Amino acid sequence: MIDRFKRLLPTPESVRQNRWLRWMGPVIHHPRLWHFSRKGISAGLAIGIFFGLLIPIAQIPFSAALAVILRANLPVAMASTLVTNPVTFGPVYYGAYHLGSWVLGEPGASAADEVPPLQVPETAAEGSTRGFTDSVLAVFEYATTVGKPLVVGLAILAVLCGLAVYWISSAVLAWRVRRQRQQRVRSRLLA
Repeated sequence: MIDRFKRLLPTPESVRQNRWLRWMGPVIHHPRLWHFSRKGISAGLAIGIFFGLLIPIAQIPFSAALAVILRANLPVAMASTLVTNPVTFGPVYYGAYHLGSWVLGEPGASAADEVPPLQVPETAAEGSTRGFTDSVLAVFEYATTVGKPLVVGLAILAVLCGLAVYWISSAVLAWRVRRQRQQRVRSRLLA
C-alpha cells in the first residue's frame, strides 16, 4: 500500500520544475525532504492539512515552503493539501462558519439559521457614484459578517486537525514499525 501511495506522490523532478516552487532552487534538494520517515511523513501530513484547511488559495506553495523550513516530507505535505477540493470545500467551510459563529457567540451558530443574505441598498440601483459606494460598503459589511466567523472557524479547524493528524499518523506509523520488527523476530526464531 505504501508503494502505491509513493507512486501517486509528486517526484523530486516534478517539484523542482514546478513554476510556483522553482524559486526555492537548491533548497529542495535536501534528502530529508524526500525520505519517508515517521516524523517526516507525520509533519508533512500535518502541514498539508493545516494549509489545506486554513487558506483557500496557494495552499501548495505555502505548505511546500513550511515543509522545507521544518524538513518535513515535501511530497506528502503538498499532496495532503488536497483535503479541501471541490467536493469537500462546501461542507468544510459551512462547518467552519458554524464553528466560528459558535465560538464568537454570534446568532448564526444554530443549525436552523442560514448565512445572512446580502442586502444591497436601494441607492445602489441609481447608478450614481454614491450608489456604487453604498453597494461596495454593503458587500464589505457582508464579508465581515460572514468572514469573521469563517476565519475563526477555519483557524480552529486547521490547528486541531493538523495536530490530530500529526499525532495519529505518528502513532500508526510507530505501531507499524513495531509490528514489522516483531514479525521479523518471530520469523528468525522459527527459522
